[in-house]
Amino acid sequence: MPGTSPAREIAVVAFGQTDHLRTTDELSEVEMLMPVLHEVLGTTGLRTSDIGFTCSGSSDYLAGRPFSFTMALDGVGAWPPISESHVEMDGAWALYEAWIKLLTGEADTALVYAYGKSSPGSVRDVLTRQLDPYYVAPLWPDSVALAALQARALIDAGDTDESALAGVAARSRAAATDNPHAQVPGARPQGEYVVSPLRTGDCPPLSDGAAAVILAAGDRARDLCERPAWIRGIDHRIEAHSLGVRDLTDSPSTRLAAERAGAFERPVDTAELHTPFSSQEVVLRKALRLDDTVNVNPSGGALSANPLMAAGLIRIGEAAARIHRGESDRALGHATSGPCLQQNLVAVLEGDPR
Repeated sequence: MPGTSPAREIAVVAFGQTDHLRTTDELSEVEMLMPVLHEVLGTTGLRTSDIGFTCSGSSDYLAGRPFSFTMALDGVGAWPPISESHVEMDGAWALYEAWIKLLTGEADTALVYAYGKSSPGSVRDVLTRQLDPYYVAPLWPDSVALAALQARALIDAGDTDESALAGVAARSRAAATDNPHAQVPGARPQGEYVVSPLRTGDCPPLSDGAAAVILAAGDRARDLCERPAWIRGIDHRIEAHSLGVRDLTDSPSTRLAAERAGAFERPVDTAELHTPFSSQEVVLRKALRLDDTVNVNPSGGALSANPLMAAGLIRIGEAAARIHRGESDRALGHATSGPCLQQNLVAVLEGDPR
């Protein structure tokens, strides 16, 4: 099914997210999720019993306990019994699973949600668990150090420089001024080096937050939303686990996913890119062939709020929301996982002609 024209039209019909905060010590994952779930259900007029399939994305490593996602189901309501699944990934991959479910015809509607709390522990240390457990993880290179290696490779290749990276950060956070959910809106000084050549401004904030979308198929989508954001294609690809065998200045997995999703068939007017570090936008713009005519990260992107396990789903949701509001006709949503853009998902969304 990926890489071909879907036999069934499926759209994002509702999107909601929390206000993203540095810490939410007073809230459990369930308490953080419930207002967002109520928001998307209220937007469509659906009840939980009307949802044909539910899928979530989260990480037990962040929660610090196994099978933590089962507790979040209290916010959904699992009785009467529901058709439910979970991915130990960003919620964008949960959306992919739900899309497949609807393509099969086994359901007409799906609820997809994701959440993450970065505040309880050291995220830079936690993310080292993604690395090769024998040769790399024992060295404890954290996520910022690895992103700095990628940024240095880009600078050495002549693809960017520190002032250009500062421009990416300033543009993203300036755009976030109009986003009421952003954690870090408004341009600000780049600050000190965290790991050279990345400064504080080149790195994402530590964020707690959640997001949810509702998918619907065919005429059901048109009943639930005035202007559905139709998913014309979606695909995801993964690159080698070892950083030493990859060209960190390029992202062939993103390029292939975009090709298979149909992103190169016609230009897009909007691109929501999951780029926690300013240097990653340089890589993705090249891989996705995005020029200055494309509105990149009008929401502010992950540099303005980066709730782990939800930030990728938010990129697709933000792209869909712009179509809902009539601010975009053809948009691209991107999500990533793993160090230095190791895994990448691309979704192409379109609105009905106006």
